[in-house]
Amino acid sequence: MKLLRHARRAWLDTALVAVGLPVAVVLAVLTVAALFAPPLLRRCMPVFTRVQSSRFEAFIDHRLPPSPAFSTWRDQRLWRQIGFHLAAPFLSLVTLVLVGVMWGGGVMGITAFVQQHVNATNAVFNLFDLRDPPVIAAFTAGGAVLLLFAPVAARAMVLLESSMARTLLGPSSYELGQRIETLQESRAGVIDAADAERRRIERDLHDGAQQRLVSLAMNLGLARATLTDLPPPAKEAIEQAHEEAKQALKELRDFVRGLHPAVLNDQGLDAALSGIAARSPVPVRLRVDLVERVSPTIEAVAFFVVSEALTNIAKHARASGAEVVVRRRGALLTITVVDDGRGGASLEGGTGLRGLAQRIAAVDGTVRLHSPLGGPTMIEVELPCE
Repeated sequence: MKLLRHARRAWLDTALVAVGLPVAVVLAVLTVAALFAPPLLRRCMPVFTRVQSSRFEAFIDHRLPPSPAFSTWRDQRLWRQIGFHLAAPFLSLVTLVLVGVMWGGGVMGITAFVQQHVNATNAVFNLFDLRDPPVIAAFTAGGAVLLLFAPVAARAMVLLESSMARTLLGPSSYELGQRIETLQESRAGVIDAADAERRRIERDLHDGAQQRLVSLAMNLGLARATLTDLPPPAKEAIEQAHEEAKQALKELRDFVRGLHPAVLNDQGLDAALSGIAARSPVPVRLRVDLVERVSPTIEAVAFFVVSEALTNIAKHARASGAEVVVRRRGALLTITVVDDGRGGASLEGGTGLRGLAQRIAAVDGTVRLHSPLGGPTMIEVELPCE
């Protein structure tokens, strides 16, 4: 089966090289003709590029990046494509001759012994006495070597052609760099916008629904304390409503705190992390060394990293204590969370740590987890803050 795959690959490579010359010649002639009609040339280049892309895709399953419509002669990609289509016939001719010589020479070599039994004449064979066994052996060995390396030559020529096509027909490294920079800026804008929207929702809930629930719980508590002469069913209904209101208020506060804690906006990361450490069921030793505040987005990511890490410790680690260290080192905010639990944690194991890693990656941060069985577990996070 593996041999059949290699044979199929060799014939597809050879077919790509063989088809390349006529296709390149036709496209080169059309390109030269279109040079006399500049508006037509700009429209033709993307079509010619799709033809070449179809050739590579049909034989080697390699698709070139789609070509844009060119509206100006100043576009460097237009001139690169024109150059490729004008130079392609010469490259295709060289590759076809080389691959053809390898395959043809190989076949001629291994069939040299046939020449002594037929009347066919050949300019090469006529120079040698094919009745001499050493000559026949040399021809056969040479043909076998050529046939052995013919697939390698075909593959090399295909890679050469595809590399040249990718370089001249695809976007340049500068264009790719610009595109990556644009995507990074867009992603940063989306992340900042999402964080700003979370802060807005947190403020709206805090100033609206949460205050209404506080007022409702207080009124129900007042009614529960003062209306003592009501029938038992009414008193029971008020008590139940009071407990439900307090539970709803607690759940809303937990939701708001998880969405974006108000203390993070008002007092910064140190105060927000102190609140997490104080509420943790596992004793936490916290040290925050920040001279100045970082961006709100990085503060939010750092807060949720520590919050998720401490939640996992409380749920799964069976630890008796944990330590959190947050400090800034140049352009990086580093976070280290260590616990003395049972270890065995993995970034691929649960949704909590996996979500933590995704949140860190969203701001181009890095995370390292060291958690051997038996512990201790250490999470090291670096977040860019410039």
